[in-house]
Amino acid sequence: MKVGIVGSGFVGATAAYAMVMSGVARHIVLVDKNVARARAEAADILHAVPFAHSCNVVAGDYADLAGCQAVIMAAGVAQKPGETRLNLLERNTAVFQAVIPQIYQYAPEAILIVTTNPVDIMTHISARIAAQFGIAPHRVLGSGTTLDTARYRALLAQALGIDATHVHGYVIGEHGDSEVLTWSLTTIGNMPLDAFCEMRHASLSPSHRHEIEDNVRRAAYHIIEGKGATYYGIGSALARIVRNVLQDRRAIMTVCTPMPEIAGVADVTLSLPHLVGGAGVLETFPLPLNEQETAALRHSAQIIRQAITELEMA
Repeated sequence: MKVGIVGSGFVGATAAYAMVMSGVARHIVLVDKNVARARAEAADILHAVPFAHSCNVVAGDYADLAGCQAVIMAAGVAQKPGETRLNLLERNTAVFQAVIPQIYQYAPEAILIVTTNPVDIMTHISARIAAQFGIAPHRVLGSGTTLDTARYRALLAQALGIDATHVHGYVIGEHGDSEVLTWSLTTIGNMPLDAFCEMRHASLSPSHRHEIEDNVRRAAYHIIEGKGATYYGIGSALARIVRNVLQDRRAIMTVCTPMPEIAGVADVTLSLPHLVGGAGVLETFPLPLNEQETAALRHSAQIIRQAITELEMA
C-alpha cells in the first residue's frame, strides 16, 4: 500500500509519521520543492520504523508517486502580513494548478486528499483541476472538519468524564469560524446527550457548551499562538482518512468534497458525514438538523460559496 505526500512541512511530515506509527502504509513518498527538507524528514521518520510498523519512507519526485493509492496534498504558501484571504487563495491556486497535474500524470488512480487551508475552497479548486483529467469529484476530498469533530468529541468527553470513543457527534460546514457543532444529534453510548447528562447528574450549561464551542472553533488560534503551528491532530486525522481509503473501510467521516447543493447553496464544498472508502467518497448522509443548526449550515455554505465566487471573478 503506497501513499504519496506532496509538501513535507509540519503537516505532511507529521501525517507520514502518524501513518508509520499506526501501520497504515508500507511505502510512503515525500515530495517537496525543498528537496533537502523532504530527504531529512523521510530519513528521520524512517529511523522510527523499527519501533513501529514496517514501512519504506523515502523522498522522491512526482514520478515516484506512480502506483500510489492515495496522495495527500499538503503543499501551499503561507499568508503574508497584510495579505488578504483572496490574495492567499490566488497564490495557492497557482501552486495547485502547477502541482496537481503532475500528481495525476504519474498517479492517475490515486484518491487525492487535500489538507491545505482554507481546505474547503482548496478542495473545490482541486476537484476542478482534477476534472480536466477525467477525475470524478468523489475521488477528491479534503480533511474538512475531521479534526474539528475529534476536538468536539475530546472536549465533550473531558467535560463528562468519559472515554471520547463513546461520544458520537459531528462538526459540519466550513473548517473555520462558521462551522456547526451538531448538539441536537449528539449521543453518548447511544443515549441522547441531554438524557445522559440527566442520568449522570452532569451539568452542561449553555455557558459550558459555549466554552466547548469556542475551544473547538478557536483551537488552531490558541495552538498557533503557543507554538506556531498545528500538526499532531491534523496529521493523525490524515492518517485515519488514508487508512479508510487504503483498506476500503467504509467509515463515516466529516471530510469535505464538492456537492451540487447544500442547505440551498449550489455548487459548494464543505463537510458533512460522508462514507469514505477505496473509491473516495461513496455516499453522503444529510443530517436531520434542528432549525437553528440548519440556518447555521446555510450560513457556513454561503461564506464558502462567496469566497469561491470572488476567486472565480479575480
